[in-house]
Amino acid sequence: MRTVATDAETTPYLVDLSPQEIRRRLPEALAIYVEAMGYPRGTEYHRAPMWIEHVSRPGWRGVGAVLSTPDAPLVAVAYGYHGARNQWWHQQVRDGLRKSGYTDEHIDGILDDYFELTELHVTPSAQGHGLGRALTRRLLQDRPEKSVLLSTPEVVQEENRAWRLYRRLGFEDVLRNFTFSGDRRPFAVLGHALPFE
Repeated sequence: MRTVATDAETTPYLVDLSPQEIRRRLPEALAIYVEAMGYPRGTEYHRAPMWIEHVSRPGWRGVGAVLSTPDAPLVAVAYGYHGARNQWWHQQVRDGLRKSGYTDEHIDGILDDYFELTELHVTPSAQGHGLGRALTRRLLQDRPEKSVLLSTPEVVQEENRAWRLYRRLGFEDVLRNFTFSGDRRPFAVLGHALPFE
């Protein structure tokens, strides 16, 4: 699928990433993740086993963006899978919702059938050209779940590209200023009904 051009000579293409393909391209995908998130070099070595484990989860789907040909280097990557009670993220969010005063019935309504948009990253040099929106739409196309959930770091007045993207796409607050175990930064959990229009 052809998407918007970043300039007259480089037009990104979206490519579906199979589990085998994401494993093969894991170093370049993790390099995008580290650069886009501003993490220190070396973080990719700690994250690689987790990304590999995620690939085996039910409902996993991955999408990437490349310039010019399908075999060109990735400039963006996104993936997710069907959320489930036995997953760490699910348990963390369930606990956060409970501590925020949600009833168990309400929590079950939020977490009973969702797609977790786990990772969505565009290399900084390719940001600002609609790739995040295109990746999100492709990733969520024809998903069977009733909603999609994601988490993103809190920023002052929601002033960064990720927040602007999620708000333009219609994502709404589920949980704000939540701290996941092992990370001191506050995060927001956002959600959107499926099918994704």
